[in-house]
Amino acid sequence: MKRILFLTLTLVAVLFTACNQSSKNKEMVKKDVFGSRDGKEVYLLTLTNKAGNVIRLTNFGAKITWIEVPDKNGKKDNITFGYDTFNETVNGDMSYGSVPGRYANRIAKGKFTIDGIEYHTPLNDGPNTLHGGSKGWHSVVWNTEILKESKIPAVKFTYVSPDMEEGFPGTVKVSIVYSWTDNNEIVMDYSYSTDKKTIVNVTNHAYFNLHGAGNGDILDHIVTLKASAFTPVDSVMIPTGEIRPVAETPFDFTSPHAIGERIGEKYDQLILGKGYDHNFILDNKDEVDVTVYEPVSGRMLEVITDQPGMQLYTGNFLDGTKTGHGGKPYNYRSGMCLESDHYPDSPNHPEFPSTIINPGETLKTTTIYRFSVK
Repeated sequence: MKRILFLTLTLVAVLFTACNQSSKNKEMVKKDVFGSRDGKEVYLLTLTNKAGNVIRLTNFGAKITWIEVPDKNGKKDNITFGYDTFNETVNGDMSYGSVPGRYANRIAKGKFTIDGIEYHTPLNDGPNTLHGGSKGWHSVVWNTEILKESKIPAVKFTYVSPDMEEGFPGTVKVSIVYSWTDNNEIVMDYSYSTDKKTIVNVTNHAYFNLHGAGNGDILDHIVTLKASAFTPVDSVMIPTGEIRPVAETPFDFTSPHAIGERIGEKYDQLILGKGYDHNFILDNKDEVDVTVYEPVSGRMLEVITDQPGMQLYTGNFLDGTKTGHGGKPYNYRSGMCLESDHYPDSPNHPEFPSTIINPGETLKTTTIYRFSVK
């Protein structure tokens, strides 16, 4: 009799815990209809951690569209680019906060070769393919799953990229899990596989301004980037193949420097990129690969990744024609990107780390954005 009573009480406790966890997840992740695209519903998902801080995601392009964190005085503001409505999102810059693919960054002349077969991809960046083409992963509707068993707010987006989509071979199954921890970390866990030998390069393309998105420029942001070398580019922003040490150049962020401190120097790579728009070769020796500190607000962003490269882009082509949340214009150098990925044009540079994936393999990678104040 006692055993039956104990088992009954245990079952009740388990059911209560499960119901309680399900209820907590409903509070942690709110799902609203944002719009529709290609006959599929697009959602806006609001994730709230125990500190009451909020990020927002959408399954259109698997985007981060809002990151609201406090400054050193406790004042909260959104510090990433995005739009208030789905119509603005579709008609605006679709790279903001997205997961571009199938190949993030540039491919020279929109062509590459695998096992003697040459493949051609759309040219959407002068003579090159950028971020997988104009109809890449940033512009499709991903499947959405709220991870109800997670103890922290978490959402999983999945997409099946068909064979020869935008010219890339193989059917690729890709997923990203966004988790929003109580330590104000966005953990991004990527996973992908293929049925045919192909190339994949994944990243997130969030723009950051630690003053608050649309509030001034990012030239006073102090960057520490643990990279002893970078990949110089030619006139159309394709790596030349050179691996250049950062020492004694304006690209040395191994110790802290403000972005604006040297960005105007007459250095060949700054002239070609009209600022920083380059892949840094990460040392991958320390836990934190990049630290960005904004002294007025006291906000700090740390980036942790297992990827070999980090594309630092300083908003050199922002011109104020795009307006985001609250109607704020995104002006010249008002945002910066830190794209953890493989090197640009790796398929055409066998000396670079490979982006080839074979059938039967499942590749995984993780990047974390950690926010704090000091």
